[in-house]
Amino acid sequence: MNYLFHLYLCDRSPEGFLGSLMGDFVKGRLDDTYPAGIRQGIVLHRRIDSFAHSNAIVRRSLQRLNPDYRHYRGILVDVFYDHFLARNWPSDAGMPLASFARSVYLALEIHHRLLPPGLQRIAPRMIAHNWLESYRVIDTVDTVLGHLSNRLSRPNPLARGTAELRRHYQALENDFSQFLPEAVACARSLGAPPQDD
Repeated sequence: MNYLFHLYLCDRSPEGFLGSLMGDFVKGRLDDTYPAGIRQGIVLHRRIDSFAHSNAIVRRSLQRLNPDYRHYRGILVDVFYDHFLARNWPSDAGMPLASFARSVYLALEIHHRLLPPGLQRIAPRMIAHNWLESYRVIDTVDTVLGHLSNRLSRPNPLARGTAELRRHYQALENDFSQFLPEAVACARSLGAPPQDD
Protein backbone atom coordinates (compact mmCIF):
# COMPACT_ATOMS: atom_id res chain seq x y z
CA MET A 1 0.00 0.00 0.00
CA ASN A 2 2.74 2.49 0.91
CA TYR A 3 4.82 1.87 -2.19
CA LEU A 4 6.50 5.28 -2.31
CA PHE A 5 7.53 5.16 1.33
CA HIS A 6 9.28 1.79 0.94
CA LEU A 7 10.92 2.91 -2.30
CA TYR A 8 12.25 6.04 -0.61
CA LEU A 9 13.87 3.96 2.15
CA CYS A 10 15.43 1.27 -0.04
CA ASP A 11 18.74 0.81 -1.79
CA ARG A 12 18.37 2.97 -4.90
CA SER A 13 19.29 0.28 -7.37
CA PRO A 14 16.94 -1.59 -9.72
CA GLU A 15 17.15 -4.62 -7.41
CA GLY A 16 16.43 -2.45 -4.36
CA PHE A 17 13.42 -0.87 -6.05
CA LEU A 18 12.06 -4.26 -7.12
CA GLY A 19 12.57 -5.86 -3.70
CA SER A 20 10.95 -2.98 -1.89
CA LEU A 21 7.85 -3.23 -4.09
CA MET A 22 7.77 -7.03 -4.01
CA GLY A 23 7.61 -6.99 -0.20
CA ASP A 24 3.82 -6.68 -0.39
CA PHE A 25 3.52 -9.56 -2.87
CA VAL A 26 6.07 -12.18 -1.79
CA LYS A 27 5.10 -14.06 1.36
CA GLY A 28 6.84 -16.71 3.41
CA ARG A 29 10.42 -17.87 3.50
CA LEU A 30 12.76 -16.51 0.84
CA ASP A 31 14.84 -18.85 -1.28
CA ASP A 32 17.01 -18.47 -4.37
CA THR A 33 14.02 -17.68 -6.61
CA TYR A 34 15.12 -14.04 -6.66
CA PRO A 35 18.62 -12.51 -6.96
CA ALA A 36 20.32 -11.50 -3.70
CA GLY A 37 19.68 -7.74 -4.17
CA ILE A 38 15.96 -8.31 -4.59
CA ARG A 39 15.86 -10.62 -1.56
CA GLN A 40 17.59 -7.92 0.49
CA GLY A 41 14.95 -5.41 -0.64
CA ILE A 42 12.13 -7.75 0.39
CA VAL A 43 13.73 -8.32 3.79
CA LEU A 44 14.18 -4.56 4.28
CA HIS A 45 10.51 -4.03 3.38
CA ARG A 46 9.42 -6.59 5.97
CA ARG A 47 11.62 -5.11 8.68
CA ILE A 48 10.42 -1.58 7.98
CA ASP A 49 6.83 -2.85 8.24
CA SER A 50 7.63 -4.45 11.62
CA PHE A 51 9.27 -1.23 12.80
CA ALA A 52 6.29 0.85 11.71
CA HIS A 53 3.73 -1.47 13.33
CA SER A 54 5.39 -1.03 16.73
CA ASN A 55 6.20 2.69 16.36
CA ALA A 56 4.51 5.11 18.78
CA ILE A 57 4.07 7.83 16.14
CA VAL A 58 2.35 5.46 13.72
CA ARG A 59 0.12 4.21 16.54
CA ARG A 60 -0.79 7.82 17.29
CA SER A 61 -1.83 8.30 13.64
CA LEU A 62 -3.96 5.16 13.84
CA GLN A 63 -5.66 6.41 16.99
CA ARG A 64 -6.55 9.71 15.34
CA LEU A 65 -8.79 7.90 12.86
CA ASN A 66 -12.38 6.94 13.50
CA PRO A 67 -12.45 3.56 15.31
CA ASP A 68 -15.22 2.45 12.94
CA TYR A 69 -12.45 1.84 10.38
CA ARG A 70 -11.07 -0.89 12.70
CA HIS A 71 -8.06 -2.72 11.24
CA TYR A 72 -8.42 -0.80 7.96
CA ARG A 73 -6.88 2.20 9.75
CA GLY A 74 -3.47 0.69 9.02
CA ILE A 75 -4.15 0.75 5.28
CA LEU A 76 -5.36 4.34 5.53
CA VAL A 77 -2.24 5.49 7.37
CA ASP A 78 -0.01 3.74 4.81
CA VAL A 79 -1.71 5.57 1.93
CA PHE A 80 -1.82 8.89 3.81
CA TYR A 81 1.91 8.69 4.56
CA ASP A 82 2.63 8.11 0.85
CA HIS A 83 0.60 11.25 0.14
CA PHE A 84 2.62 13.30 2.60
CA LEU A 85 5.92 11.94 1.26
CA ALA A 86 4.96 12.79 -2.34
CA ARG A 87 3.64 16.21 -1.34
CA ASN A 88 6.69 17.06 0.75
CA TRP A 89 9.33 15.15 -1.22
CA PRO A 90 12.54 15.80 0.75
CA SER A 91 14.96 18.28 -0.75
CA ASP A 92 17.83 15.99 0.27
CA ALA A 93 16.32 13.00 -1.55
CA GLY A 94 19.08 13.15 -4.16
CA MET A 95 16.75 13.74 -7.11
CA PRO A 96 13.34 15.26 -7.85
CA LEU A 97 10.35 12.99 -7.37
CA ALA A 98 9.70 12.92 -11.13
CA SER A 99 13.21 11.56 -11.82
CA PHE A 100 12.94 9.11 -8.94
CA ALA A 101 9.61 7.80 -10.24
CA ARG A 102 11.05 7.35 -13.75
CA SER A 103 13.92 5.27 -12.31
CA VAL A 104 11.44 3.01 -10.52
CA TYR A 105 9.24 2.63 -13.61
CA LEU A 106 12.26 1.77 -15.76
CA ALA A 107 13.27 -0.98 -13.31
CA LEU A 108 9.72 -2.39 -13.42
CA GLU A 109 9.69 -2.41 -17.22
CA ILE A 110 13.14 -3.93 -17.69
CA HIS A 111 12.66 -6.63 -15.06
CA HIS A 112 8.96 -7.32 -15.58
CA ARG A 113 9.52 -11.08 -15.92
CA LEU A 114 11.00 -11.22 -12.38
CA LEU A 115 7.93 -9.69 -10.76
CA PRO A 116 5.43 -11.85 -8.87
CA PRO A 117 2.04 -12.12 -10.64
CA GLY A 118 0.27 -9.52 -8.50
CA LEU A 119 2.95 -6.93 -9.15
CA GLN A 120 3.08 -7.87 -12.84
CA ARG A 121 -0.62 -6.99 -13.03
CA ILE A 122 -0.39 -3.59 -11.34
CA ALA A 123 3.01 -2.40 -12.61
CA PRO A 124 1.68 -1.29 -16.04
CA ARG A 125 -1.08 0.72 -14.33
CA MET A 126 1.39 2.19 -11.85
CA ILE A 127 3.53 3.39 -14.76
CA ALA A 128 0.69 4.53 -17.06
CA HIS A 129 -1.00 6.56 -14.32
CA ASN A 130 2.24 7.72 -12.67
CA TRP A 131 1.11 6.56 -9.25
CA LEU A 132 4.24 7.64 -7.40
CA GLU A 133 3.96 11.31 -8.34
CA SER A 134 0.18 11.45 -8.36
CA TYR A 135 0.00 10.58 -4.65
CA ARG A 136 0.59 14.30 -4.07
CA VAL A 137 -3.05 14.97 -4.96
CA ILE A 138 -5.83 14.17 -2.49
CA ASP A 139 -8.11 13.10 -5.35
CA THR A 140 -5.57 10.35 -6.13
CA VAL A 141 -5.71 9.19 -2.53
CA ASP A 142 -9.48 8.96 -2.91
CA THR A 143 -9.10 6.93 -6.12
CA VAL A 144 -6.51 4.61 -4.57
CA LEU A 145 -8.72 3.91 -1.56
CA GLY A 146 -11.67 3.22 -3.85
CA HIS A 147 -9.63 0.69 -5.84
CA LEU A 148 -8.34 -0.96 -2.65
CA SER A 149 -11.88 -1.18 -1.31
CA ASN A 150 -13.09 -2.89 -4.49
CA ARG A 151 -10.21 -5.40 -4.46
CA LEU A 152 -11.12 -6.72 -1.02
CA SER A 153 -13.67 -9.51 -0.87
CA ARG A 154 -15.49 -8.27 2.23
CA PRO A 155 -17.47 -5.04 2.53
CA ASN A 156 -15.19 -2.36 3.98
CA PRO A 157 -15.13 1.40 4.62
CA LEU A 158 -11.90 2.22 2.75
CA ALA A 159 -13.62 4.14 -0.04
CA ARG A 160 -14.70 6.75 2.53
CA GLY A 161 -11.23 7.04 4.06
CA THR A 162 -10.24 10.33 2.44
CA ALA A 163 -12.66 12.04 4.81
CA GLU A 164 -10.35 11.02 7.65
CA LEU A 165 -7.36 12.49 5.82
CA ARG A 166 -9.17 15.80 5.40
CA ARG A 167 -10.45 15.80 8.99
CA HIS A 168 -7.03 15.20 10.57
CA TYR A 169 -4.78 16.55 7.83
CA GLN A 170 -2.41 18.76 9.82
CA ALA A 171 -2.08 16.34 12.74
CA LEU A 172 -1.38 13.39 10.41
CA GLU A 173 1.12 15.44 8.43
CA ASN A 174 2.89 16.33 11.69
CA ASP A 175 2.97 12.65 12.65
CA PHE A 176 4.47 11.78 9.28
CA SER A 177 7.12 14.50 9.59
CA GLN A 178 8.19 13.05 12.94
CA PHE A 179 8.09 9.45 11.75
CA LEU A 180 10.10 9.89 8.54
CA PRO A 181 13.52 10.52 10.18
CA GLU A 182 12.94 7.58 12.51
CA ALA A 183 12.15 5.34 9.55
CA VAL A 184 15.23 6.57 7.68
CA ALA A 185 17.40 5.81 10.72
CA CYS A 186 15.83 2.35 10.98
CA ALA A 187 16.47 1.64 7.29
CA ARG A 188 20.09 2.74 7.62
CA SER A 189 20.56 0.51 10.67
CA LEU A 190 19.32 -2.38 8.54
CA GLY A 191 21.83 -1.68 5.78
CA ALA A 192 20.04 0.71 3.42
CA PRO A 193 22.33 3.51 2.22
CA PRO A 194 21.70 7.16 3.17
CA GLN A 195 18.81 8.63 1.17
CA ASP A 196 20.89 11.22 -0.67
CA ASP A 197 23.34 8.70 -2.12
